[in-house]
Amino acid sequence: MTRDPDLSYFERVALATVAGFPEPFRRMARAVVVQVMDWPPPDMLADLDIDDPLELTGLYDGTPLTEASATFPALAPDVVWLFREPILDEWRMRGDVRLDDLIAHVTIHEFAHHFGWSDAEIARIAPWVDD
Repeated sequence: MTRDPDLSYFERVALATVAGFPEPFRRMARAVVVQVMDWPPPDMLADLDIDDPLELTGLYDGTPLTEASATFPALAPDVVWLFREPILDEWRMRGDVRLDDLIAHVTIHEFAHHFGWSDAEIARIAPWVDD
C-alpha cells in the first residue's frame, strides 16, 4: 500500500466483516450502526479515562443484547466505533498482520460486546496476539 486507506475503505471492510457473520449473529447485528472516524473524540477518551488516543482502536456504545429490554427500548441505536489512525498505528507496529484482518478483528471484537460477551470471553473465543 502506498497511501493509507481512507475512512470509506475501513467502513467497507467492517461492513463486509459483519455481512460475513454466521446467522443468527448477522441478524442481531443489523440494528447496530458502524461509525468510522480518524480519531476517538476527546470526550469519549475522557469518559474511558484514556490519555493516549492510540490506545483506542474501537468501541461498542450501546446496550448489549443480554441486557436489552423490550419494555424499555433504547433511545438511540447501538454504535460500533472504529478509529482509523489508532488501527493504522497498531497495524504498522505489528508488521505481521494484514490491515483488513486487523480491521475485521476490531470489528468482531466490538460486535461481540453487542452480543453480550466480556473481553475475557472474546479472548477465549477469538485469541489475538498481544490484544
